Amino acid sequence: MNIEELYQYCTAKKAVTEDFPFDKNTLVFKVAGKMFALCGLEKWEKGEKSINLKCDPDKAVELRASYKSINPGYHMSKTHWNTVSLNSNEISPEFLRELIDHSYEMVVKGLPKKLQKEIWE
Repeated sequence: MNIEELYQYCTAKKAVTEDFPFDKNTLVFKVAGKMFALCGLEKWEKGEKSINLKCDPDKAVELRASYKSINPGYHMSKTHWNTVSLNSNEISPEFLRELIDHSYEMVVKGLPKKLQKEIWE
């Protein structure tokens, strides 16, 4: 998956916005103002493709044990975030979409019930 496909996939989700809250190179995708995905654009340009995604803590441990390309979140909470390297064929585009969906859903589940209802409907 290239950065344009990643961008299209993330922004197609309901209530998603993009932002650069940290610097001009870190693209952040948010749902209802809460982060669910981050990408370092400068790294992507250099061929170091990765994305930080929120993850259920138990699932995060399982994923890290099963995939060399999934590690504790770089510059993030190691409990709730994973950094997914996309430089090998280990992470297929379909699996990456599943991981993005999981991250998005984790954030939505943490929102107030009224806001969740608006997003899910």
